[in-house]
Amino acid sequence: MTRRILLVAHPRRPEALTVAKAVVERLTALGIEVSLQADEAQALDLKDSARVHIASKEEQVAEGCDLVVVLGGDGTILRGAEFARRVDVPLLGVNLGHVGFLAEAERDHLHATVEHIANNDYAVEERMTLHVDARLHGELIASSWALNEVSVEKAARERMLEVTVEVDGRPLSSWGCDGVIVSTPTGSTAYAFSAGGPVVWPQVQAMLLVPSAAHALFARPLVLGPDTHLAVEIKAATEGAGVMWCDGRRHVDLPPGARIEVRRGIRPIRLARLTSAPFTDRLVAKFNLSVEGWRGNGDTATPVDGVGGGEGARP
Repeated sequence: MTRRILLVAHPRRPEALTVAKAVVERLTALGIEVSLQADEAQALDLKDSARVHIASKEEQVAEGCDLVVVLGGDGTILRGAEFARRVDVPLLGVNLGHVGFLAEAERDHLHATVEHIANNDYAVEERMTLHVDARLHGELIASSWALNEVSVEKAARERMLEVTVEVDGRPLSSWGCDGVIVSTPTGSTAYAFSAGGPVVWPQVQAMLLVPSAAHALFARPLVLGPDTHLAVEIKAATEGAGVMWCDGRRHVDLPPGARIEVRRGIRPIRLARLTSAPFTDRLVAKFNLSVEGWRGNGDTATPVDGVGGGEGARP
């Protein structure tokens, strides 16, 4: 049976388009079909053919694919995650951006990465997601999901957001703040990290609650169980509205009195992994951490250059 792969690249970045065209040529030469969105195919000057499939509707582009390959930075990879989740196939990111925490490979090792793809030579790792419902006066006004984080933020710079946070049906605390971030372990190196949250190893099943610029004595980041039910209520007396963001990509405006309920998602994201390098090595490489003077115990593995990124950074 002929394999088909969805290729996602940034259609307005010349570097991404150059790399994408080379990847399409290599994959199709190996007998693998490539699916593309219409705008990306147009930017690449590719026509629908026996090996290249161009989807007229975005929601159909991943149908029949067994892998989503993303060429770009973290924002593009998070966009690819939406397609991968829709059809429940693995996601593999090649970093063409700056840090590229979600990427598994770097551009310099693209040839080897394509060989891994062609040979089905990768492991699959499941990552926890979040499901979120927004309600107003008990009525559902929006539902969404996130791989990295759900953030509830103030909509106007000049005003604080007044919120009360609930954990498993019990009130925890109220804050005037810039916002509240609920993160997965994958997102712990993204927006939550920037707001002062801890780095959580990806094999840990947990949810993070990180207040952003809260005007309160008790506003520390919390690490909660994976089956925790969190709720953030925007006080009805709040002046001005808020906004909910999912992975910094999908947003919903929130009026005063809105209630945002977050729990573990039923469907995880499946990430394709090309190496078994430990998360510590990924963290050191992506954050450029100093390990000078470390001697270890004399029995250490050598990291594989260019293969194995870090975890999800906010675009």
